[in-house]
Amino acid sequence: MSTLQRVKCQAKAHPLAMDAVLAAGVLVCMVAGSFVEPRHRDSVSWALRTPDLLSLLLIALGAAALVFRRRAPMTVLCLTGTVSVIESVTGDPRAPVAMSAVIALYTVASTTDRPTTWRVGLLTMTVLTGSAMAAGSLPWYAQENLAIFAWTGIGATAGDAVRSRRAFVQAIRERAERAERTREEEARRRVAEERLRIARDLHDVVAHHIALVNVQAGVAAHVMDKRPDQAKEALAHVREASRSALNELRATVGLLRQSGDPEAPTEPAPGLDRLDELTGTFRNAGLHIEVARADHDTTLPAAVDLAAYRIIQEALTNVQKHAGPQAKAEVSVVRVGPHIEITVVDDGSGENDTPGSGGGHGLLGMRERVSALRGTLTTGPRYGGGFRVHAILPVKNRTPGEDPA
Repeated sequence: MSTLQRVKCQAKAHPLAMDAVLAAGVLVCMVAGSFVEPRHRDSVSWALRTPDLLSLLLIALGAAALVFRRRAPMTVLCLTGTVSVIESVTGDPRAPVAMSAVIALYTVASTTDRPTTWRVGLLTMTVLTGSAMAAGSLPWYAQENLAIFAWTGIGATAGDAVRSRRAFVQAIRERAERAERTREEEARRRVAEERLRIARDLHDVVAHHIALVNVQAGVAAHVMDKRPDQAKEALAHVREASRSALNELRATVGLLRQSGDPEAPTEPAPGLDRLDELTGTFRNAGLHIEVARADHDTTLPAAVDLAAYRIIQEALTNVQKHAGPQAKAEVSVVRVGPHIEITVVDDGSGENDTPGSGGGHGLLGMRERVSALRGTLTTGPRYGGGFRVHAILPVKNRTPGEDPA
């Protein structure tokens, strides 16, 4: 730490002591100036003189008042201005008592606002200079009178400049702190969103594949004795579903690896181009599915493509789990203007239960996916039986500040 920085720290820690040191320095300067008399004849020269006792008393009062300049700046200015006016009128020769008033005016200007500085500064300049010119022992145009005018103006201007600089530095510091808080909040928000996205992916992967494994395992157990070939086929589907679940779990959990961990799988996220593969796994599990597509080979953003795939996956998983063994499902993917519409309906009797009645998070995850893309989701029972999931997703991702069309 440099010497200047140490001095600043000491001044902030002990302001009254620093003001006392400043007052002592001003006292020395004023006393030294009171023993010197300028002469203006052929050239400027200086001569020693003996100041009046009243002048020395006024010097002591003005310097003592500066000790309290930070606690009561306006009061100190009034006191130092008063003793300066008295010295201007009575002093012959005049002592530099006005120096204490200049310091007090600087303090007022550095601690108040600009309008107050202008008013107080003009009033101080007018009173001190006017009294010296009108009632002083020197002519009104004397150099000493002009010096009072100039120094009071300099004190007010310097104080206002220091106040402006302090305000500017404080504004920069507050802006930096606010930006830091904003960055931290944004980082926390992104972490929360990423956690939510990973949780949704894990739920979709586990719910879909475990449901298929459960169904195929039940089929295998049912036909193991009478139709072993069909049981083997069901067990093959179980193995395929479990392998697919492990691969997708590995890809999802790979996002959480650190930089030094083994590389995560580079397989792209699933989308509607894998819709036939998805419906095939459900058909192998015994679910009758009809697919209708009218999206005209639309190229979707990655987030929208993944959301559409996951919505269909979760909806068909719910059909498999809740709609009953004889249920049929219909899947449609339609491009309508700037949106892609996903519809999954079934005619199940709901003998097992209804989607969401078991406390799961499937419908909630779908709704969160759609809301993140500024789309809309409608779910509910159909008239006459069954369940319907209808999602409208924008073909182009909208930024969070945009309103839905």
